[in-house]
Amino acid sequence: MPIKVQNNLPAKKVLEDENIFIMDENRAISQEIRPLQIAILNLMPLKEATEVQLMRSLSNTPLQIDITFLTTATYVGTNTATSHLDKFYQTFEDVKDRRFDGLVITGAPVERMEFEEVDYWDELKQIMEWSKEAVTSTLHICWGAQAGLYYHYGLPKRLLDTKLTGIFKHVVQHRKNPLVRGFDDVFLAPHSRYTEVSLEDIEKNKSLTVLAKSEEAGAFLVMAQGGKQIFVLGHPEYDRLTLDEEYKRDLAKGKDAVMPKNYYPNDDPTKRPLLTWRAHANAIYTNWLNYFVYQVTPYDLI
Repeated sequence: MPIKVQNNLPAKKVLEDENIFIMDENRAISQEIRPLQIAILNLMPLKEATEVQLMRSLSNTPLQIDITFLTTATYVGTNTATSHLDKFYQTFEDVKDRRFDGLVITGAPVERMEFEEVDYWDELKQIMEWSKEAVTSTLHICWGAQAGLYYHYGLPKRLLDTKLTGIFKHVVQHRKNPLVRGFDDVFLAPHSRYTEVSLEDIEKNKSLTVLAKSEEAGAFLVMAQGGKQIFVLGHPEYDRLTLDEEYKRDLAKGKDAVMPKNYYPNDDPTKRPLLTWRAHANAIYTNWLNYFVYQVTPYDLI
């Protein structure tokens, strides 16, 4: 599928080297179709790595997608160059009068803080409220999913005894739901977090449907309002080495690092991890775009 991005976005070269179809602005102008307008609110500190991961995940559909990257105005991190943010990112103030076919809200490394303590919480609440009317379907990822479940449904998160990190087995529920179309009964997906939203709390809420869960990791895929809100409580978009980089970063910082479970062959961190979750990760994003964005969004967003 062609993803339309700005001509000189660094992630464009990375994805082209992987033989992923990326279309620049010049070529997109010549196509007489309406691309899907997808906004990505990137809350991760290493924004360029997250750009690559998400655009790779969104690349498995014949639909053309026009990506708008968003960042918060109330907090500017130090891990991404200001020049990159100025060139490729907008804020909510820039897009608040627009409508989008889809919105992705990423995770963020702030999960051990109370939501109200996060510098950009008020801004994020404003964006999530705006998304109810201005976005056809919103996909929330990891901390973004916890934040969405808290804001929209009042479900609290709780601190885990130790970090949940690794590749975990999940079982599909309601397999006739289009979001899990093409899934095997059991599939693998990465998690990396210090907190969780209780599976019991989610299942008690009649507005929410659990589509996949894990005995070890809890809820993974949750849907509300017929797909207008989707919550992914893990990181299916992660690269092969993302958990490895997180683990070795924590070791280097002298933190109480937790080795990712079911990740390194024979639990040996000197060995290259196997990539065991990519096919189902791609299916999540493809099914979301096809069944909950493209097939229900109005042709005229205005």
